[in-house]
Amino acid sequence: MTRARQDRLLGLLVRDGDWATAATLADAVGVTPRSIRSYVTAVNARVAPGLAIESGPLGYRAGSEAPAALRTAGTDAGTPRDRLHTLVRALLDAPDGIDVFEFAERLHVSPATLDADLARVRGLLGGTELTLERSASTARLRGTEMAQRRLLSRLAHDEMDAGSFDLAALRRTLGEDSVGAAAFGPFKSDLVAELGSMGYFVNEIGISDVVMHIAIAADRVAQDRGLEGGPDDGRPALQEIAALLDRLARRHLGVDLGAGDLQHLATLVLTRVVAPGDEAPADQARARLDPGIEAAVRDVVGTASAEFLVDIAHEDFILRLALHVQNLQHRAREQAWSRNPLTRSLKSTYPMIFEVAVFVASRLQERLGIPLPDDEIAYIAMHVGGRLERSRRADHLLTATIVCPGYYDLHELLRSSVDRSLGQAIEVVGVETRVDPDWASIDTDLVLTTIDPVTPADRIVKIQPFLTDADIERVQAAAGRIRRSRRLARLRTELERYFAPSAFVRGLEEAATGGADGVIRTLGATLIAQGVIDEDYVRRAIERERLSSTAFTDALAVPHAIGMTATRTSIAIGIADPSIPWGDGRVQVVALVAFSETDREAFQTVFEQFVEVFSERDSVQRIVRRATDFGGFLDELVAVIDG
Repeated sequence: MTRARQDRLLGLLVRDGDWATAATLADAVGVTPRSIRSYVTAVNARVAPGLAIESGPLGYRAGSEAPAALRTAGTDAGTPRDRLHTLVRALLDAPDGIDVFEFAERLHVSPATLDADLARVRGLLGGTELTLERSASTARLRGTEMAQRRLLSRLAHDEMDAGSFDLAALRRTLGEDSVGAAAFGPFKSDLVAELGSMGYFVNEIGISDVVMHIAIAADRVAQDRGLEGGPDDGRPALQEIAALLDRLARRHLGVDLGAGDLQHLATLVLTRVVAPGDEAPADQARARLDPGIEAAVRDVVGTASAEFLVDIAHEDFILRLALHVQNLQHRAREQAWSRNPLTRSLKSTYPMIFEVAVFVASRLQERLGIPLPDDEIAYIAMHVGGRLERSRRADHLLTATIVCPGYYDLHELLRSSVDRSLGQAIEVVGVETRVDPDWASIDTDLVLTTIDPVTPADRIVKIQPFLTDADIERVQAAAGRIRRSRRLARLRTELERYFAPSAFVRGLEEAATGGADGVIRTLGATLIAQGVIDEDYVRRAIERERLSSTAFTDALAVPHAIGMTATRTSIAIGIADPSIPWGDGRVQVVALVAFSETDREAFQTVFEQFVEVFSERDSVQRIVRRATDFGGFLDELVAVIDG
């Protein structure tokens, strides 16, 4: 547990890239500030004399050696996780089992410690179709080769949870005698290049996961543990990719994969990392598609579009998502889920898009019976986000007026430079060439001026007649401030309508003994007492939480039910100090949100901007520390919003 918390601490600092105090980090990790200081010392010891975590007057931040410290996270043979992985690897490599006493001596631990590790192995086997048998001093694993490979995949992902895909970490899982990382760089490059030449789009996020399975297959085949071949399904695409994998495995890995492994790996490639290229007509793509899946996706997308007022009901989007869902169904059948390293950032940065994806996933689960973990929901969120980005309206641009006294065509040159450098952020709608413009009559969002204004203002940005990089940065910063202030102003207006003193709970620690369910029930009771929701809403909020954690930031969870069935929109707030466990992380603020049918548009404003406020550590700490009652909470929240 200590090593896992060290890794979490380091991961938080690497992800945020900024200074953080010991108290803030302690809340995020769920320990005391004193423990944080000891963790920093331990992490830095991994890369001594380098520096993985820097210390200073502002607290701690990730140092230059942080990535190296993450990569070495599992190399200490004394840690429980490393012992567990070593033990599982030994069990997988020994069909006849291992001698418990000899293995304990090899690891320099007592037989009692190894017995405890064996108990942890049993816990790891849940849902794997594997069993651990113990007979006298012998322990052995029983189960199919495919089930054993899934366990290896699980261990490899566990090794890499603290960082990105790392072949060195994979080799630690498979053993030092497995195929080295050097062989897989050229293998992957050739695989991606040849798939592209075959007319496929390649999903680079998923390709590393497939390379991991190829590494596992190569390792097992080298031990004469290949998969048995199944019936050939006759698909030309499958046969073509299988031939490609066979050729590359021989060339780069020196391994002769059998028919069973080639069929399995080719299926993984087809269902995880490739999609038809642009030159593939829609009819050809649809020919590969199950009509039942397309119909289900079409219905679900239409419902989501109406439920959230988002413009996603487009034919190209439906077709691409349906192909993805069909592949997803194959992965579910094989229990071969695809990891997504962008899951956490998608959830915290685009909570509304992720919520639409959760809605789509839940309806598809009902229609098609596909269980969807967070990483798979994140892939759906990427489809949704891509569609919304394509259909984003031009009225999201800020308007601007250029003030540039006329001298030949200087003002036209400046306008051209602004359009070229800032056209995606602002739209120039006017140019003032007078040396004494009527400043009060200029009503655009921004004023870009080459002369000093009569009265300075946040929306007025002084620029040079010939636009410089510094000018561009100042304009972008001003545009960002204006957008943020408008978003938060809308949020303040909405929030003041939805809070009530009776729906504020300070001290969630007792409720948290029942986990997230207990907290949701505690906050739900305050809204039930107001007549806003009923017990069914609370039950559905708990079901929604089990689909995907609503901890959208390191400090905030926003549980809610799918469906806007409240009698009126209301928010129950709970404060926890210290932080409480929630999903895979910890939070300090829980906002149970109940939306009514009449507030669909408000849903987007409240949801996204509320999460944005609580994504800033300093703001969270200010609210948590000072919000001793409802009045204090509202005052601090408004103060944070107003900046």
